[in-house]
Amino acid sequence: MTMKRIKVDDLPEFDAAPYLDSEASIAAYLTDIIEANDPALLASALGDIARARGMSEIAKASGITREALYKALRPDAQPRFDTISRVCAALGVRLVAQPVHAAV
Repeated sequence: MTMKRIKVDDLPEFDAAPYLDSEASIAAYLTDIIEANDPALLASALGDIARARGMSEIAKASGITREALYKALRPDAQPRFDTISRVCAALGVRLVAQPVHAAV
């Protein structure tokens, strides 16, 4: 029996948006993304969440045009902190700082 090799480029692109259907799943997703320490990945993840909630609704609530929101939250974007903050507020989530090392 011969196995056919599948190229990575032939795989469908994963879309997290359909799985972000509760506040708990959104919080868990964002927590994992933040731990990756990758600003572009965070922007992309916020885009996934905004699409799951409705990009037009998030654009209106954040005061950012829908087109600008798509541009700011694409995978290769590096949005300003103000944009991230406004999108988080519109999504009803908050980024929280925690100490890396336990207090002695």
